[in-house]
Amino acid sequence: MIKMKESDLYLPLKHYLEGQGYEVKGEVHHCDVVAVRADESPVVVELKLSFNLSILLQVVERLSLTPTVYIGIPLDTTILRTRRKHVLKLVKMLGLGLIVIDPKAGSVNTLLDPQEYKPRVVKRKQQRLLGEFSARVGDPNTGGQAMKKGLMTAYRQKALNIGDYLLQHGASQPKVIAAAIAEPKSRDILYRNVYGWFESVSRGVYDVSPRGKEEIPVWLEQRHKPAKLDGTT
Repeated sequence: MIKMKESDLYLPLKHYLEGQGYEVKGEVHHCDVVAVRADESPVVVELKLSFNLSILLQVVERLSLTPTVYIGIPLDTTILRTRRKHVLKLVKMLGLGLIVIDPKAGSVNTLLDPQEYKPRVVKRKQQRLLGEFSARVGDPNTGGQAMKKGLMTAYRQKALNIGDYLLQHGASQPKVIAAAIAEPKSRDILYRNVYGWFESVSRGVYDVSPRGKEEIPVWLEQRHKPAKLDGTT
């Protein structure tokens, strides 16, 4: 099997651009492909067999030459098959274009043209972010930590407050717990029982489940534990 080379992408791309009225030349001032048409800004295309950080750094540098810079990669590039949406978003954010080339069929397709990227802030997501930030007590998680055991979220902290109360006072009604710990959502948290820490022992009365008796004390130890500068928790 003959291994594809970056130069195999050149002729299909050259023919494609010439069909749009460009004059095309290869390897001009370290640019793989340069295309010029009338008085327009030149088009620069960097050819690569894969999509990676190296090509991104290279094409971003080309933006100092022209605002019309493309990445040219093979049609069957793995990352396009698995993460196409994310690739296009990243390329768009960088103000670049993306062209896919099938050297066997001689076909070329422009997936994205360079354009100024203006990110759209989704207010709903931003409000959720700030809501979690303000509701969380202290800074119990280390940024970048593995999530195998879960994170200390504001919701988990509220559930722990309820569990702590039940461990100390025994089975209780939600309204009693709510008043004692100033948590108006106590009934909902007990009913949903997201972590399996609670159980209904009689009508309208809850206590800590066997699982809760094992897990709550462990989580209580780190409920307000601050992250350390050395990255440990």
